[in-house]
This record gives sequence, structure tokens and C-alpha cells, in this order.
Amino acid sequence: MPSYLEQAFGKSDVTSVKMRAALREWLDLYYGVPRAGEDAAPRLAALIVGKLCRTVFAEYETRLPPDAAQPVRQSLAALNAAAKTAMQYALVGGECLLKPVPKDGAFDFTVIRRDCYVPLARNAHGNLLAVGTMERHSADGRQYALLERRTAGADGLTIETRLFELNGQALGRCVPLATLPACADLVPQLVLPGVRGVGLAVLKTPLMNCVDGSADAVSIYAPAVGLLHALARCEEQLNTEFANGASRVFASEDLLRPDAQGRRALRDDLFIGLPDDPANVGVTVYSPALREQSYLARKQDLLRGCESLLGLRRGILSEVEAVTEPRTATEIAATSVDYDLTIRDLQAAWGDALRDAMALCAELGALYGLQHFDTDAAVPAVDWGDGVLYDRARIWAEQREMVDAGLLRPELALAWYFDLPHETEEEIKQVRERFMPKREE
Repeated sequence: MPSYLEQAFGKSDVTSVKMRAALREWLDLYYGVPRAGEDAAPRLAALIVGKLCRTVFAEYETRLPPDAAQPVRQSLAALNAAAKTAMQYALVGGECLLKPVPKDGAFDFTVIRRDCYVPLARNAHGNLLAVGTMERHSADGRQYALLERRTAGADGLTIETRLFELNGQALGRCVPLATLPACADLVPQLVLPGVRGVGLAVLKTPLMNCVDGSADAVSIYAPAVGLLHALARCEEQLNTEFANGASRVFASEDLLRPDAQGRRALRDDLFIGLPDDPANVGVTVYSPALREQSYLARKQDLLRGCESLLGLRRGILSEVEAVTEPRTATEIAATSVDYDLTIRDLQAAWGDALRDAMALCAELGALYGLQHFDTDAAVPAVDWGDGVLYDRARIWAEQREMVDAGLLRPELALAWYFDLPHETEEEIKQVRERFMPKREE
């Protein structure tokens, strides 16, 4: 795709060669691409991404103001439906894009993976100033490439669109957009005034670049790539150990039964025939001792190293029982705190992307003539639940004790428990009338 965009628009990918190789490696680890000397079956990258994504959205909930219109609620529902996919794409590739698409008077969202777009320009903070994307189409037995270049400017967003007929793997001739019915409504160049950036919301991991030091985002498991490969090699060595340790029966050839073609054979993985030497006549069993404990101990050590590098709690990847050295309560709590901070950072990243996406809906809605997309009404409140370390039951028990001791008004405790407003006396009165039983005189 970079060569296509370079030919069409005269621009090249600003991502460094080192970062491109790292992106390919992250994707290979996630999708389990085979590598010589490694066993990709455990798929630890997929395990890390899956566990983090489930934890991030375990108690996720969004709320809009009561006066928010139905198109706004419909757009937010579409964005929430794409949330987990977007988070997983970002965890794997470091970054992904959320593209708002008008649909039925509201907006739907398409998630663009990191290897499916090309950054053409970034500022010093890593924000996209120009980006290129490509879509493949087919019609009448011919292949087409729809190339789109988005450029941020002081006056707004400029979108350039080109349609090419592919010549094998090469970019062929440029054809009119009306050649394909799906592209008939597009124009070669469109300017959207008042739209910030490239008109796409960006979700990126909150990690510092550990590949080339640039402003490009990196995969959530980028710091542990070396350990993930070491784990894959350890797994392959363990497989080899079991294969080499399988029992073998050495038998003289006169004991092997001939088959229909007159060939003598039994199970090749168990019986091995020897020449009919009088000294070798009979059966000998070979069963070497396995050394799996050494490999398993090494594997657990590597898994704990991954947990430390990625800020995961002990036991997320490794076996807690495998830890033989004594650990203090402070050490155990420290790993839980690291994990909590990791989840909070990812939740904050999605919260920023969510607000940017809804703000884009408001800007694009005004340009497209869609009603009810007021900027203030389109900003949702996000509730992440209790979190990893937050113990709601313990806090509630403490508040009840304070109420019993006369140190806290029961209305305030109930307002906290049910997440109700309690700033004014009128709001406290509503809590009292709704939840507290009336006392008989």
C-alpha cells in the first residue's frame, strides 16, 4: 500500500523502517505466524491483549445528558459497539483510527487497523497531519484501488480521492470515480471547513516508544517482544524434549510382520527394526528420563518477566504457585497497583478517543446538515465501575459504620451508593424521600 499512495499522491510513509519492521513483528506475534525454532501455539500476545481488553471494559458504561437527541444516542451506541475492536487493534499495533460515517441521520464507526493506513505527516506530538488509506473493490472481473488522502489544514480538512484500476500487483491507470457505483458520489477533492485534524479519532497506547524513540505509538507488549520470542523457543524446546523422550522399542527384523507388499512394518514411532544379528535378536526398550521441570521453571521465569515489563499482576500469565521465593505483602500489593495503573491508563486513552469521536460527530453533523448534534449534548459521561483495586463493599461497610456512629448523614451514604446528586438540600431531600423509610411518631 505505501507504494500505491506514493505513486498516487507523491507522498511516502513517514514511519521509520525500524518501526515498520516492529509493527510487522507485533502482528506476527498476535496472529501466531510460524517462526523457525519457535512454537507459536501458546499465542501469548493474543492472551495479553484479550485479558487487558476484557478488564478495561468489564464495567464500562456511558451516559448522555437527559436532553440528548436520538441521533446522538444512536452514534454513541455505534461507537460503543466498536470499542472492544478498536482497543484490541490499538493494543496490537499501538494505534488505530475511528472513522465516523453518516448513516440514517446519525453516525456509524469504522475501525482502521494500524497496518491498513499510512501516516503521511505527523507533528512533534505524534498527531496525524496527513494520512492515506486504501480500499479494494472489484467489478466485472477487474480490481480497483480507492485511495484517499486526508490533510489537516488551518482552514479545515482536505480529502483527496483517486480510483485506480490495478494491473496485477501494480497500480494501473487512474479512472473516473464514477466507474464504480460505490464511488459515484465521491469527488476528487473535498474541503470540510471547521473539521479539526484529519477527521478521524485516534486511539493509541499510553506507552513511550521503545523501538526508535519517535512519537509513533507502540504495541502494549512491545517492551516484552524479546521475552515472547524466548517463551516461544522454550515451548519448542519443551516439545522437542517430549518428542525425544518418547519410548522406543528396538526389535529384531524377524519380529516385524510383513504388509501386503511384503514389507515388514509396525508403528514407526514406537518400533525400530534392527538387522538380524544374533547379538541383537530380541527386544530392547529405550525410555529416557524427561527434563520438563527445567523447561517449565524457565518458562515461569520468562512469564513473570513479561508481567513485570507490561505492568501486569502476578498470576495473569504465570502460575502463582510456581513462585518459590518468599514474597512480602508489599511486593504482592505492588504488582496489583501496577496492574491497576495499567488499566487506568488504557481506560483514559479510550475516554479521550471517545470524546474526540463524539466531537467529530458534532463538527461533521453541522457540515452535513444533521440536526441535534450539539457539541455539549454529544459529550458522554463515562463510568468505569469499581476498578481493579477499588473495593466497593469495603467502602460501603465503612460508610455504614460512620452512619451508625453518627459521623455521617445516611442520606449522603445512600447518595454515594446509588450515585445520585447530593450537593443541595433539595437533592438530599429527594434521596431521603425516595430511599429512607418514614418514622412513626
